[in-house]
Amino acid sequence: MDRLDITKTNDEIDRLMKVTENPRHRFLLTAYYRHRYLEIAGRYEEIFAPEMTVESPVYHFNYAGVSARLEGQEQVKGLYDMWAQTHQSIFYIEQEQIAVADNFIASVATAQQQTLGHTLIANGFEVDEPDAYYLYKARTQMVWPYDDRGRMIGEDVWETDADKSEIVKLDAADVVTTQEAARLLEPFIKPLPNFDEYVLGTLTPGAV
Repeated sequence: MDRLDITKTNDEIDRLMKVTENPRHRFLLTAYYRHRYLEIAGRYEEIFAPEMTVESPVYHFNYAGVSARLEGQEQVKGLYDMWAQTHQSIFYIEQEQIAVADNFIASVATAQQQTLGHTLIANGFEVDEPDAYYLYKARTQMVWPYDDRGRMIGEDVWETDADKSEIVKLDAADVVTTQEAARLLEPFIKPLPNFDEYVLGTLTPGAV
C-alpha cells in the first residue's frame, strides 16, 4: 500500500485558517491543530498545559467497538500514554470538513487509526495476527467544546456507520512508530499564542 502521510493530517485546519478572520475562532483552530499533532507525536503531557485544557476534561467515545466515558486528566492521560507506548497514537484524517464556533469545533471525516491486533481482538473484531498492526478506517464525527478562554473541555467522538468500517493489515514497513511521528511532526508543532493578546488584543500583567 502507499504509505499515508501524517504531516497531512491537519491540512483541512490549514485551509480553514486561511479564510477565518475571527480571532477567537483562529485561536481555537490553532489549539486544535496543536493538540492533534501533540497527540500523534506522543507528546500528550503538553496537551494538559493549563492554557490548553481545563483541569477536569471529559471524553466520550463510541468508536472502533468501544463505548466509553473518560473523566479527568488521569484517565485521559492513561489512554494517551497507552497509545503512545504501543504506537497506536498514529492516525490519519481524510475527506474532512471542519466548522468552528465561539465555543466548539466540529469535524466530520474519515479517520484511520493505526491499531494493534490485540486491541482489535479485545474490542470484538477478528484479525489474523494479534501482534500485527492494522488501520481501522471509519467515518467519524467529533465535537470538541472549549471554555471562554479557549481551553478544551473534552471530546465527543463517534463512528457514524460502524458496519461500513474497514480493517486493513499493515506491512511492517508501513508501521509508523510514535518516535518517528514525533520527529516528522516536530516542525509543525508551534507554541500556542497568548489568549489575551491574540483574542482580546491585550496582555495581562505577568503573561508571556
